[in-house]
Amino acid sequence: MNLAEMRAAVRRDLHDEDENNYRWSDDELERHIQHAARDFSEHVPCEKKTTVATASGSREIDISTITDRVMVEAVEHPVDKFPGRYQPFSLWGDTLTLLGDEVPDGSDASVYYGQLHTIDAGGSTINARHEDLVITGAGGYAAVEWALYAVNRVNTGGTKTPGDFLGWGNEKLKYFRQELRRLGRRNRIRSSSLYVPYFPAVSRTADFGP
Repeated sequence: MNLAEMRAAVRRDLHDEDENNYRWSDDELERHIQHAARDFSEHVPCEKKTTVATASGSREIDISTITDRVMVEAVEHPVDKFPGRYQPFSLWGDTLTLLGDEVPDGSDASVYYGQLHTIDAGGSTINARHEDLVITGAGGYAAVEWALYAVNRVNTGGTKTPGDFLGWGNEKLKYFRQELRRLGRRNRIRSSSLYVPYFPAVSRTADFGP
């Protein structure tokens, strides 16, 4: 679904399809769509992999070229090994530091990361099964924004009042955020780990005594 198709879907949900009397401009709806898409990306980012160069003898890797980054999932170094060698790491700003025993020798590393989704005239990186969720979020943002703007103004937009839009929009946003939490990467249960954590897990049941 491209941006124009998603905008049309949001208009249908908002019952704003009279092209001679739109309540929201195209630009306004597109802003709300991008807002919802960014929220979605924070929980379900677009999964990417890229190759970056390392510097011989240095544990630090510059990843400033990875734009619109939401998170880094794993770092593989050296690459093209089986099984893959995934390294523990820390991230500060655009500097990724490998924390394992192996010091880079100047060969490439592979970075697995999450990126912001894109929605434009050519299409979208959002999976089709999640498009309706982003549409719901965009509609909620649009309704709440209009309701807050329209408070204490003369209502010339039909039978819907600001209160109606505010209630409808808040319900849509409540559902949107609940689904984001459910789908969120932080709540996923993985069947395996890509690398051994740098900090060992702390038992929550063992009693080590005084």
